[in-house]
Amino acid sequence: MKSEPLSRSWQDHPLSRLLINCAVTVGSVLLCLLILPTRLPGMELAGIGPNWLLIWVVAWSVKRTMLQGALAGLVLGLIQDGMTAPSPTHVFSLVVVGVLTARLRKERYLQEDFISVALIAFGMAVLAETVTAIQYSFQGDRSLVEIWTYHQLIALSSAILSSLWAPVLYFPLNRWWEYMSELKVL
Repeated sequence: MKSEPLSRSWQDHPLSRLLINCAVTVGSVLLCLLILPTRLPGMELAGIGPNWLLIWVVAWSVKRTMLQGALAGLVLGLIQDGMTAPSPTHVFSLVVVGVLTARLRKERYLQEDFISVALIAFGMAVLAETVTAIQYSFQGDRSLVEIWTYHQLIALSSAILSSLWAPVLYFPLNRWWEYMSELKVL
């Protein structure tokens, strides 16, 4: 994947390397934002789609600090609240996902990237939907039975789809971020 002239050019110009890295990172977030409301064949289960922003937060937080994971969750939660209804907020669930994913330190427990990221995305999707259901419970405009019955369907569907699609997003982003970190070291 490394082309020697490009690598040398980016090593000689750290500002261009930073700008390209930021463009790829922001571009991946924008791509996730664009496909979030999209329901393509194979991306829907019981009317529920994968949570692309949650997948991005997991991919970002896996090899970063808890503060970086929390900031990613905060920013993406605010953006998602801007795209949808602000109540219940997505900020709480994505911040919790970012912090807990960073806290896991998956290298200690799971070595295989595809499987571990899929498992983490599954668990975090269930957790994020539970945080959202708790917020609905506090609002009091729906019965608890209705909220928690519907929660089971949403959490399971979202978790299955998010875990299946997580490696598709994680693998190229992780390769890019590793490539950028190798350029800093050289």
